Amino acid sequence: MICTFFGHGDCYNLEMNTLKYSIEKLIDNGVDMFYVGNQGRFDYMVLACLSELKNTFPHISFSVVLAYLPKQKNKYDSYYVYSIYPDGFETIHPKFAIEKRNQWMIERADCCLCYIDRTYGGAYKFACLAKRKGLNVINLGSIKI
Repeated sequence: MICTFFGHGDCYNLEMNTLKYSIEKLIDNGVDMFYVGNQGRFDYMVLACLSELKNTFPHISFSVVLAYLPKQKNKYDSYYVYSIYPDGFETIHPKFAIEKRNQWMIERADCCLCYIDRTYGGAYKFACLAKRKGLNVINLGSIKI
């Protein structure tokens, strides 16, 4: 099974232990592949948890799905060894690349773990889209998806 993630770039109320425990529960329920973006704090927290959990659960895999190729170094560079850049993305205008990447992840996932605490923005939009597409959506934030 495959899980993807959506969350606000500024998710300061989310504890790493809560996120890690939630991912462990997904692994216990058969999830063994994870797709995550690289845009903000939530993505960075997910990557840190997955990297740590890989030591305990060596059978899991995760990939950073790039919306576009990075032009400069950033805090995600150590995770690029796990990155994928889907075919055809090189022709997408950067303005639409994140949206296309998020749709790509939803199309391949069985479930979605989120941190959503407001009803606007990209994270909320794509968590709702995942729900409409029939994915099991688990929100660690304060609102119902």
